Amino acid sequence: MIDMLVVDLSRWQFAATAMYHFIFVPLTLGLSFMMAIMESVYVMTGRDIWRKATLFWGTLFGVNFAMGVATGIVMEFQFGMNWSYYSHYVGDVFGAPLAIEGLMAFFLEATFVGLFFFGWDRMSKVGHLVVTWLVAFGANFSALWILIANGWMQNPVGAKFNPDTMRMEITDFMAVIFNSVAQAKFVHTVSAGYVCGAIFVLSISALFLVKGKHVEMAKRSAVVAASFGLAAALSVVVLGDESGYVATEHQKMKVAAIEASFHTEPAPAPWTIIAFPGADGETAWSISVPWLGGLITTRSLDEELEGINELVDRAQDRIRSGMIAYEALQEIRADGTNTEARLVFEEHWQDLGYGLLLKRYRVDVENATPEEIAMAAEDTVPDVWPLFWTFRIMMGLGFFFIAFFGLWFYRASRGWIDTNKPLLWVTVFLLPTPWIAIESGWFIAEFGRQPWVVEGVLPTFYAASSLTALDLILSLSFFVLLYTVLLIIMVILMVRIVKAGPKEKLFTHTDDEDDFVITTLPVTPATKELGS
Repeated sequence: MIDMLVVDLSRWQFAATAMYHFIFVPLTLGLSFMMAIMESVYVMTGRDIWRKATLFWGTLFGVNFAMGVATGIVMEFQFGMNWSYYSHYVGDVFGAPLAIEGLMAFFLEATFVGLFFFGWDRMSKVGHLVVTWLVAFGANFSALWILIANGWMQNPVGAKFNPDTMRMEITDFMAVIFNSVAQAKFVHTVSAGYVCGAIFVLSISALFLVKGKHVEMAKRSAVVAASFGLAAALSVVVLGDESGYVATEHQKMKVAAIEASFHTEPAPAPWTIIAFPGADGETAWSISVPWLGGLITTRSLDEELEGINELVDRAQDRIRSGMIAYEALQEIRADGTNTEARLVFEEHWQDLGYGLLLKRYRVDVENATPEEIAMAAEDTVPDVWPLFWTFRIMMGLGFFFIAFFGLWFYRASRGWIDTNKPLLWVTVFLLPTPWIAIESGWFIAEFGRQPWVVEGVLPTFYAASSLTALDLILSLSFFVLLYTVLLIIMVILMVRIVKAGPKEKLFTHTDDEDDFVITTLPVTPATKELGS
């Protein structure tokens, strides 16, 4: 039987490391393109202020990039440590985009990051500009392959279960790559990263302007961030709508939970702005906008948005079909030449994952009782209210960012960058908000998929490794402690870089004769000697 404490601890550990890792990814995506924009202006105008701006933001990018690499590697190791059956069951599919990401994207990005920092005096202006743009494209290319892998977990197309190897295998790699869920997730996620980078640059620039430091660089950086951020914020909302539409097609239960829709509404369904649960867990009180839910989720006026209770009934039918698939699979394993069992399995294999939901309640799935089938069907419902409220936090911030960048873009176009100190201070304190929105988005994507680690294919509890609770408590405690220390170190480093501002040398000597702070300009013979 399944030890759910081990499964829950495994989930907590992966959630902690994944969400910590994603602190760094969106900032990497956003800063990389703004660095490239700023250096492009430097190459076109020859004005040194743009070079200083590129180097300053590039240094912050470098610290963030290094932390992202370190935490990302640890996260991927967990597939073998904590989720070994997942690795066996779907490794043939999931491993392919991860391998491509490592070979084609990550090494490309890492190589050009080195050239970005150490190639300023060794390359022509145009040559170095090409390197900077390749850093930006490499970062986004890396995100593409990761999101293709994650998109397959949300919508497992282009693969089929092989009863002889007992795992999922690729049947159409192009379908995996061009998976509609993966493509929608990619454009939405990278746009959110651009918003994150824009607010980061705008907030620090506002801090410089309030304090009257590095004013010329801060003004120019703010103009770039306001323009880039407005385009990105508009993209996030539009592409988020596309992501929601695709989810309605392939993850109906997730969408029903996000909307707290317990019963199928007549088409077109309303959209609930705010709601609260009653004693039975269902909606007791709500404020809704007629028709809007149907227009957003189905883009039509005549299609229903199915409710949770109706989807649970459908899950029961799929579980019964999965029981047939599971029984046929056992017969194939006992006798590989059993043609009749193979025909039955071929007819029902797509519901095998639903049959595996019964493993939580009994070993002999094929003999499950109606009560056990009903319990397994109820398990297909994720926790509704955390999803409901988290989605509205994310969406509310998304629309706020459009208004915020619109205001900044208007003021920048009028030359009113540093004339409103209250706005500058508000901008400084808005620094954490894009991470709140982004982490909320990932919570919705992953928590909303439960109880599946691969939608409809493999239950989360069935994918975990055979570890003990003590093993996981120790490793989870270690990761939380280590990552907390790393986060503190990173914040200290970035604060020191911001306080120092743009510099003219690679190394700056401080009061302590042995203390040198890395800054932003390229290596020269003089700075090499000073650094040594």
